[in-house]
Amino acid sequence: MTAATSAPPFDGYAAAIAGLPCRRLDDDGHHVHLPVRRWHAPAEPVMRRLLDRCHGTTLDIGCGPGRLSAELTARGVPTLGIDTSPEAVRMTRRRGALALTRSIFERLPGEGRWRHVLLADGNIGINGDPVTLLRRCAGLLAPDGTILAEVDEPGTGLWRGWSRLQHPDGESPPFAWARVGLDVLPALTARTPLTVRSTIGCRGRWFTELGRR
Repeated sequence: MTAATSAPPFDGYAAAIAGLPCRRLDDDGHHVHLPVRRWHAPAEPVMRRLLDRCHGTTLDIGCGPGRLSAELTARGVPTLGIDTSPEAVRMTRRRGALALTRSIFERLPGEGRWRHVLLADGNIGINGDPVTLLRRCAGLLAPDGTILAEVDEPGTGLWRGWSRLQHPDGESPPFAWARVGLDVLPALTARTPLTVRSTIGCRGRWFTELGRR
């Protein structure tokens, strides 16, 4: 008789990367359906408007299937996508962009020389600690570099806690995440070397451009 083995935990991010419908459930009850169709489509108009601000080497953090890295690469902008998912990196490469399987908190190429860092699709929530994340991103930038980040609408404030990804086939283990509203950015950046340079609101989505003081 062989010992029973338990099934591996459901990998919600891998499911989303594969294009399956998933939602993120935060431990305060907030939930959001992940825009997986958007992730697998070409860069949408609002994102192309944001990418217009990338005029030099760009690091796409949490690149997912690579639509933004691919758009910038097609424009001739030197771009590197990073993601912790090997499948996301493979998809990004298939779209013709460079990508590495790497965490933002690991050693990265070109540290201190990137002209732009992208934190799109809510990736400012990575690791549940936006101040630490922004400090890390600041350390990646060239002196005149900028961070382009998507945030939640004004008035939503700051939430930090634990989240899970849910799909009809399962639920992921909890992971640390954060939600960052546009209104709290000045207080957060005050604890970093960064300052808010400009904001963009378009079609119900909000973006900010951060640079060194």
